Amino acid sequence: MPATSSNLSTSTNWVPPLTPPADGSSPLLEAHGLERRFGNTRAVRGVDITVRGGELVAVFGPNGAGKTTLLRMLGGLVRPTSGRVAVKGRDLKSSDPEVRRPIGLLSHQSFLYDDLTAAENLAFTARIYGLAEPRGAALESLAAIGLEHKAHQPVRSLSRGMVQRVALARALLAEPEILLLDEPFTGLDAPAARHIQDVLTSRRSKGLGAVVVSHQFAEVWDIASHMMVMIEGAVIRRESPPPPLGSFLPEYESLLRE
Repeated sequence: MPATSSNLSTSTNWVPPLTPPADGSSPLLEAHGLERRFGNTRAVRGVDITVRGGELVAVFGPNGAGKTTLLRMLGGLVRPTSGRVAVKGRDLKSSDPEVRRPIGLLSHQSFLYDDLTAAENLAFTARIYGLAEPRGAALESLAAIGLEHKAHQPVRSLSRGMVQRVALARALLAEPEILLLDEPFTGLDAPAARHIQDVLTSRRSKGLGAVVVSHQFAEVWDIASHMMVMIEGAVIRRESPPPPLGSFLPEYESLLRE
């Protein structure tokens, strides 16, 4: 049963599952029946998501759709009210910190120290990860996102877009197999956005996975292997590969009006 606009308007509870890969590869990240309540509010309602090596799942939706809450549950920052998240087959609720090690997370807030330089921020995190050469790892990660020339500037002196890129460099520090990104293109100019697209595309080619939450369709659409739309906490549309953006946008606007 294909997902069409008529399907969606008559039954927003039906969502086609992700198609299992022909090679039967195991998921890097898998979640089933995720729910999150805040008091009487159901922020996330019964969401399933699977990410395998080489896949990038793009998550779209309006403000308040539950996208950030979903990402925080996938990263282990928020515990689901119900449902389960597994990282490489291991339950994320495990007390073993190694379960979370394959995950790199970029959230809305940078959580960088303003008075430290970009390199000092990353070296601090590298030490927490137990990396052998924290300073070298910091400089390498900054170079990967095109900010090696800002390595020794205090974070407070950087633009919003540069702070975003430093935070992304930190998420990439330990070469995570699964990258969870919340609005990674916010505040970026066109060259910086293209650089991040190249980083994500390269990761896909290496068999790494990602979930990207974004309001910016154009930046994510062509590099995604899967897309899903959330409204009022529920997934109401998912496809792989994403359809042509030009044909999808009118459907999306229609969904928002329903």
